[in-house]
Amino acid sequence: MRRISSKMTFFNKRVFPAIWFGFLALFIAVPIILGLYRNSTPPIPFLLFPAIMAAVGFFIMKRLIFDLVDEVWEDGDSLVVKNAGQEQRIALSDIKNVSYSPFINPPRVTLSLRRPTVFGDEITFVAPARLIPFATSPLIKDLIDRVDAARQQQP
Repeated sequence: MRRISSKMTFFNKRVFPAIWFGFLALFIAVPIILGLYRNSTPPIPFLLFPAIMAAVGFFIMKRLIFDLVDEVWEDGDSLVVKNAGQEQRIALSDIKNVSYSPFINPPRVTLSLRRPTVFGDEITFVAPARLIPFATSPLIKDLIDRVDAARQQQP
């Protein structure tokens, strides 16, 4: 089996949001604690801007990060998808479309499926990191070619 998803998915899904929301909570807590210590109210911008950043960050992460599966492995004529302790094997011929978006961070690959799985009818994962950021990933190009070949063999 060959891994075709990024090894940084754990960092992107779990560590980065914890750091983001942790710092924003710190930026809200410090003025509140200092206000209590000085018997004054903290300035509203010190509470408002981190709260807005948390809300905007949550909606962006919900759209771009939280829907990612943990691992995708290529195993011959199928893919093995793992997420949150669940595992699903998907035949390449059951994939309708492979969409690759290298121009966003992290670069995303979305598989549209013919039949829904335990993960839904679309599976999204992070493509492996590249030294040349906007170049096409050879792993993903190979996946697209193999999915196309599997669809053409199907009666």
